[in-house]
Amino acid sequence: MTSEGDSSETERLVVDGPSRTRVALLGSGDISRELVIALQRLGAEVVAVDRYSDAPLHAIADRALVVDLSDNDELAAAIRWLQPKFVVVASDMVATDALSAVVDTGFTELVPALRGAQLAADYQGMRRLAADELGLPTAPFWFAESVEELRSVAQHGGFPMAVRPAVGSLGGGHSVMVRDSDIEPAWQRAVAAAGRGAPARVLAETVVEFDSEVTLLAVHRDGAGGPSLDFCAPIGHRSVEEPNGQLTVEYWQPHPMSPVALDAATSIAARVARALGGRGLFGVDLLVHGDEVYFAGVNVRPYDAALLTLRTQRLSGFELQARAILGLRTDAILVSPGAARLIYSRRPDGAEAGESTPVERSALADALNVTESDVMVFGHHEGHPRRRLGLALATGPDVTVARERAGQAAVALGRLWP
Repeated sequence: MTSEGDSSETERLVVDGPSRTRVALLGSGDISRELVIALQRLGAEVVAVDRYSDAPLHAIADRALVVDLSDNDELAAAIRWLQPKFVVVASDMVATDALSAVVDTGFTELVPALRGAQLAADYQGMRRLAADELGLPTAPFWFAESVEELRSVAQHGGFPMAVRPAVGSLGGGHSVMVRDSDIEPAWQRAVAAAGRGAPARVLAETVVEFDSEVTLLAVHRDGAGGPSLDFCAPIGHRSVEEPNGQLTVEYWQPHPMSPVALDAATSIAARVARALGGRGLFGVDLLVHGDEVYFAGVNVRPYDAALLTLRTQRLSGFELQARAILGLRTDAILVSPGAARLIYSRRPDGAEAGESTPVERSALADALNVTESDVMVFGHHEGHPRRRLGLALATGPDVTVARERAGQAAVALGRLWP
């Protein structure tokens, strides 16, 4: 366990802490940048904890700590030393036994609660919770840990069947099997997309008819009047993976839904958030077909869909999460329809970005010349096989116009990564 900075900075970590609410963020990926800023604006002291010293958030957090997040003893010792008021799980590499020790202290609060933190990286457990315990509508599903198991699942469940990685893959590695010859390619595609070090396990589910994929952001906080839930306007999304492995995910808000479907979606999101427990932001993924809504998954960490809300809501998803962590009042007011295109890549590990060129500078200029547009270019650690590269955002008088503008900005921005 090492701390960034000299001994005087380490001493200040202990001396100055009681005057500010200390939040330890376990995981320092660039997706959490806006969360760090939101917490700091509200007076919190943020300690960014990760396994490597050049994590993207180490430059902006109040303190940085290098810890093997997957080592129970090392992580537990770091948390005891920091004595934070809140520990926020922002990585799926976190040792769960250390999180149990956090809860046992009685001083530090875990965000989300222990159950949510444990299930965040356990798709099988999350699906069992939704289908068996909560009785939520889901597509019939199975998990397989080999090609042979996947073949048995297909024989039992029948075709067509959708297959994807059983761990987070940022939307990549999805296939639809329609015949026996699709089984092995679907397995290979899903396992490869999960990334190095991920378990060889896939989720296979019966293909259900749906019109749209929707994310509902639910904000759960404990205030003076007790626990409360706020819901953001629904966010529609779709993923497009190119043959070269590049992935683009499009988001738009608000996504149109019938009153019946919206009520069902809100009910599902509320039940999931309450079952997982604790404060924070829950991104509940749903499949919508007319008035029917199926539970598809949930994310309890800083969430890609929340990036869109940086321009569409009075308080972004990251600001809402920060307020929920600190027990402050929230609102989910939509101020403008908007859309976003999030660009990922599979650049080989170790490849370095070159020096800025006139072409790159013109790409940014062209993207920002689109009406009501904005862009973000992400930092990253080279060990990540699938990385967020850039985001094109746009607002407009309606979702259709916003999507067109975001698409134009994304085409220009994409020239940064030919």
